This record gives sequence, C-alpha cells and structure tokens, in this order.
Amino acid sequence: MKVAVLDVGKTNVKTVIVNARERREIAARTRPNRVLTDGLYPHFDVDGIFAFFLQSLTELNAEFGFDAISITAHGASGALLGAEGLALPVLDYEFRYPAEIEAAYDAIRPDFSETFSPRLPGGLNLGAQLHYQKTAFPGAFKKVQTIVTYPQYWSWRLTGIAATEVTSLGCHTDLWRPRQGRFSSLVETLGIADNLAPVRKPSDLLGSVTEEISAKIGLALPVPVYCGIHDSNASLLPHLGQHEAPFSVVSTGTWVVIFAVGGDLDHLDSKRDTLANVDALGRAVPSARFMGGREFELLTKGQGAATPEAIHRVVEERIVLTPSVVSGCGPFPDAEHRLVNASNELDLDGTYVAASLYAALMTKACLDLTRAAGPVIVEGPFARNALYTEALSKATGRPVIAVSSSTGTSVGAALLALESSAQSSFQEGREASSHQLPESFQRYCAEWNALLETS
Repeated sequence: MKVAVLDVGKTNVKTVIVNARERREIAARTRPNRVLTDGLYPHFDVDGIFAFFLQSLTELNAEFGFDAISITAHGASGALLGAEGLALPVLDYEFRYPAEIEAAYDAIRPDFSETFSPRLPGGLNLGAQLHYQKTAFPGAFKKVQTIVTYPQYWSWRLTGIAATEVTSLGCHTDLWRPRQGRFSSLVETLGIADNLAPVRKPSDLLGSVTEEISAKIGLALPVPVYCGIHDSNASLLPHLGQHEAPFSVVSTGTWVVIFAVGGDLDHLDSKRDTLANVDALGRAVPSARFMGGREFELLTKGQGAATPEAIHRVVEERIVLTPSVVSGCGPFPDAEHRLVNASNELDLDGTYVAASLYAALMTKACLDLTRAAGPVIVEGPFARNALYTEALSKATGRPVIAVSSSTGTSVGAALLALESSAQSSFQEGREASSHQLPESFQRYCAEWNALLETS
C-alpha cells in the first residue's frame, strides 16, 4: 500500500511516498518551511505550503500513484478557522509575546500535575498562543468558529472535515490531561470548549480528498485521508508493538524528543523541559526534549566531519561545549553556553566533533530525567551521525540503534493507513559502532557533568 505523507516540520516541509507495509520511502519532495513576517505577527506560509503539496502530489501521483494520504506535523501550533478559512494566521511558535500577556497567561495556566506540560517560551504551549490571540486580537478571535490542531489543519484543507487529535493535544499544549485522556481546565478558562473540533484518533479515516482538489492533483479515484499525527509521535509509532518496555525512542530534527516507554511519569521535572506526550494509542509517555537539531546547525553551520584527528584532540583535551546553545528550553534552560578548554578557536572538524558529543550528552541528560531504561532507538538526522550514536551508547551504557531511513515521521504517519502497525514488516536499524571514541571519553563525560554542577 502506497501512502502519500504530508510532513510539515518546523524547518522543512516534505511530501513523501511510503510503502506502508514495507516501511520504506519510495520518493520525496522537499521545500523550506518559511515564516512570513508581514501582518499581525510572524506566521507560517500555509498557502505556500499547500501549493507545494498540490504540485508535489500531482508529480508523485503521475510517477508512482498512491492509495491514501496521511499527515504529520510539528506540535505547538493550531489553526483558528472562521467562516471563510483562517480567522487569524497560523502563528510561529517562536514569536515572543509582550511581558504583560505572558504574565497574564502564567496566572491562568493549569498546574504541571494536571497537564504534565511545562511552561515553555513564546508559543511552545499552544494554550499560550490561543491566549495571546484572544487577548491581542479580540475582534478577530470572536470570528473563530473552529479550532483544529496543526496536522488536522492540513487534513481539513484536503477534506473539509475539521478535527483535533490526541497526540497533538497531548504535546505540551496545556490543553490536555494525559492521564485522564480529556481536556484540561484551561479549555473552560479560555472559553473555547465549543470551538474545539471533535477529538479523533490519529488513525481515524476522516474522509476523501474533495472533488476540486482531486481534479487539481489528477486523482482518478477517491483517495482516503487519515486524521494525522504529531511528528515526534509519528517517529514513536513504528516501534510500538515491536519492542517490549522499557525502551526509548529519540526522535531527532529541529527538536530532539525523547520518549521513554516504560519510564517514570511521577518524577518529571517541569523546570527542565520534561513532559508527558500522548502516543498514537492515547497513552501518556514520559518525555524530554531540547532543540538539538537547531543547536547543531548553529554550532556547525552544516560543515565539518568527525575525523580521527579531531576526535582525538577534542576528547583528549576535553574540549567541551556546555548547555544551552538555545536558551530557555531543554534540561538546562538557564545554563550559559560556553566553550571550555579550547586554547584557540576550533576548526570546522573540531566544532563538528564537539557539537556531536554535546548533543549526545544532552540526550543522555534527557533520558536520565525520564528514568529511561533499555535500548535506545535513534530516528532522523542524528541517526546518520555515527559519532553521536557511539557517544550516546558509551555515555548511557546501553545499546543504541540507529534507524537509517531519512525520517521516521513519514513512515510512522503512513502506518496510520494500515489496520495495525504490527502487521507490516520491519527491518531494524544498525547498532552504534564503537571504534571512534578513545577510552578517555568517560573522563570527557565526567568533565561535562562537573562543569554543569559548578555552573
């Protein structure tokens, strides 16, 4: 079964054709995800994205064909629908609100014990976005008829059917009670209970592509559209039923999100970016996160390599990058980023090595916060960074399995179109190699930890 997956990441947008039963990507089209700065506030170029989707679906349908469409998208976003489309633009969650609006939101948001959702900067809590939009633009907000979560905005554009779903509501929105599987008290506080679209499961079949859009794409038959899923949860889905708890999935992209299946929900620390996510089956999963992909890009600017010479120098001289490269989130949100023990500026390869080790040690910190145990499965771009996976394995003392596909999100979203994700064949990735790092890496880890304790 071939599924066309619309994959809306914070950095890039993709259309991917996936053989769902073989869990194999066949073809893909990609474009950057632009943030527009005109209008009321920075917002996503949803019309540009949808035009890209229509063009790429047309091309991929002509070349490969597909039997269904599924959607996955980043969290921390929702869409406010009025009588004729968007009532307000889809806000960029990195936008920071006026201090008085943030303070007012802090006064009304539910406690962590209710939502397992930490207070995050800007609009990373969807509830904060809704509060800002309602407070700053009351006239426009009164015209809101329906609120949908972000993956479901795209399924609405394809089918005309509005929905919300559990994985997107459960990803640090402040709007959901993960343990009880229902809306939080914030929904009533904001007065939006009647606006929220019906809650569906990610695998629910919403309907078919409308006749107008089918004609634009060139679809000969009605194509079903599945509800859709939060992107990090899409990465987790292929492993549910494939591994016995405890195990962890590390979903990497702009964000590095750790899912500790079988971890500890009761000891999560709201001040260190830990939270409960909700998986595709509606279950709460202890999680932690940091902006690892963004940090790696800021540090390396896409350059450098893990050469033996660079690895030896960085590890032996204990050249350490400390958190947080992107402040305000992650396990050390208030720590001041430094480069330690470097006698002079690092070259490109040295920076690449130090950044890879930094990312691995930040991932370990997140795993520790969730009381994770068992094997660690790494999805996404960091799965192709052999130094990162080896460092993570040696730092944790646990097997690390790198899944080699370009992204686990597209495969996970495609599985929604199958009756059961366990029915499809699955080839596991490769276990992290252990030949690059010297024995002194353990001293390197100790140095990193000591620096954090004294900072």
